[in-house]
Parts: sequence; C-alpha cells; structure tokens
Amino acid sequence: MMKVIFMGTPEFAVPTLEHLNENGYDIKLVVTQPDKPSGRGKKLKKSDVKIKAEELELEIFQPNKIKFEENIKKLESCKPDFIVVVAYGQILNKEILSIPKYGCINVHASLLPKYRGAAPLNWAIINGEKTTGVTTMFMDVGLDTGDMLLKSKIDIDDNMNVGELHDELKIQGARLLIETLKGIECDEILREKQDNSLSNYAPMLDKENTKINWNDTAQNIHNLIRGLSPWPSAYFMHEGNKIKVYKSLYINEKTEVNPGFILKANNEGIFVTALDGIVILKEIQMPGKNKMKVSDYLRGNKFPNKIYLQQ
Repeated sequence: MMKVIFMGTPEFAVPTLEHLNENGYDIKLVVTQPDKPSGRGKKLKKSDVKIKAEELELEIFQPNKIKFEENIKKLESCKPDFIVVVAYGQILNKEILSIPKYGCINVHASLLPKYRGAAPLNWAIINGEKTTGVTTMFMDVGLDTGDMLLKSKIDIDDNMNVGELHDELKIQGARLLIETLKGIECDEILREKQDNSLSNYAPMLDKENTKINWNDTAQNIHNLIRGLSPWPSAYFMHEGNKIKVYKSLYINEKTEVNPGFILKANNEGIFVTALDGIVILKEIQMPGKNKMKVSDYLRGNKFPNKIYLQQ
C-alpha cells in the first residue's frame, strides 16, 4: 500500500483527499494551515481540509512554517512514497521535495504553463479564456514550474463564474491525481518540461485589481465580475459606498454617454455605460446587506440613475 502525506488547505483540496482515502492509499499525515481567526468574534476557524481529515480520522499536522527542521523531521518519519500537494499555501523547500520516494505531486488549477501562481481560476475567466483545466506535475523549487504529468480540460461558458468553475475542477483534479499516481507507480507517464516562453502569472487578488473600471470594454467588465464571483467579488464605488457585484450581462450597444453613467435601474438590472457598450448589473450587495438580485433590491429601495459613478 502506497504511503502518502497530503498537504492542502481550502475546499478545492478536499475531493483529492477524499479520493486518496477511497482508493486505498495509506494517508500517513494531513498537513494543513493553522486555524485562523474569522468573523467579528475572531473565533478560530478550521480549514476545510482539516474538517474533512477529522471526519476521516486521519492524523493532522498544522505547522506555522513547514520549512523548520523539526517539521521536516516529522515528514521524514512518515517515509512517504508520495507527497500530494493541493493549494497548501506554503512554499516547500528542496529538503522537503526530496523526502518522498516518487516525488511531490501538485494538482494545479490551470493548463500549465499558463496561469502559474495563486489565483489561476479567477484570472482564466477575467482574461476571457474559453478553456482551462487542471495539471498534475512534479514539484520543484520554482513557482509551478515543475515537469508536467497529466492534464484535464474544461470549456468555460461565457456566463460561467469562478465558483462554478472551482466546483467542476476540484472534482477533475481529484480524479486526475489518482490517475497520475497510478501511472507513476506503473511507470506509464512521461514527464514533460514546461515551455517558459508560454507561461504567464496569476497574481493574488486585491482591492485594485477587483475594482470595476468603467472605461474598459463591456465584455471585459462582465468577465471581471464573473471571474470574481462569488469570491472575492468585483466592486464599484458610489457616494463613498462600496457596492459589490456578483452577476451581470452585457450588450455591445454604443451610447453617446461617457463610461460609468447609470442609464437606468429597473427589474432587468442596473444599466451602466462602458467603453463600447452597456453592462447590466443583475446581482449586487450594498454595504451591510446581503447580496440580492437587483429586482429584489428595488422592491424596497431606489437606485439612483442618470448620474456618473465614481471612477
């Protein structure tokens, strides 16, 4: 029975842990990020992987810094055949990468070498990609630069949001990982070096790259909104208020009005001019409120129109 150390933290990693368990791998240790304060009460919150590992009655390890010598010794003591890494959240040094017999295998949510980095799902949609997928790879000391093993592709619908893509790929990734491990065990997979000239980077998301720029094209704004829905969400400012947007449509209908102008707000949505068309905001969240359809919001509230939004 192959011995595995599993390293992962968010919901995306949970199906892979489940598939390893269901397929009879001997999971010696589950390594995940420490519990973190969350919410107004700052109550400690377990990672999604920790919750699942507890359900499966697996040993859990939560070091603040995995690279410390005593933590590396704990990993070594497991004598793993594989270390499987899915969105763990810490960099593994060369000493850790050399521990397992067959190597450290990463499940990355893009078709490498495209979209290396922290937010590949979001940026694939934001950039209007029509296809993406997951890649399994041998890890090295670079950022998602190791030799590729297997890939699984998925088409991205014009209105698919990142939450929907996430839910599809977390299952694809789990299945691909099992296929990859079995292929390595039987020596049936050829490793493929990445072409660095084809790579690009998917950086962390912050308040600057999640803010809507009304001077952009209508399609780009729509892609930004769905690429950030439901998390961390695109937003715009109005009268000092941060308004989040979760769903939109767009029409390529050029107006005589400059970008950022609210043409109207009705049950169909909030119609805002863009560089080359109109973006229709369908689902929003006002400060201190729950997210809701614009049609529901307008039942008890008015949304100003015929004015320009703050750029």
